[in-house]
Amino acid sequence: MELRNILVIVAIALYALAMAGIVSTDAYSQAASAEARGLHALMAEVRSGAGTGAMLADAPQAVAR
Repeated sequence: MELRNILVIVAIALYALAMAGIVSTDAYSQAASAEARGLHALMAEVRSGAGTGAMLADAPQAVAR
């Protein structure tokens, strides 16, 4: 194996280890949970249809089409 291939493998392994360390932290877990709650709230708002008329009414005619 070439030295470059070995360095690429080592770099990928270190990257995977670093990502596993970040994902396992409590701060990441809290941020992901907050993002999921926000996405759920946004989807509920979109499904209810609230606010769509005002957003389209305020848009210029070229954008509203």
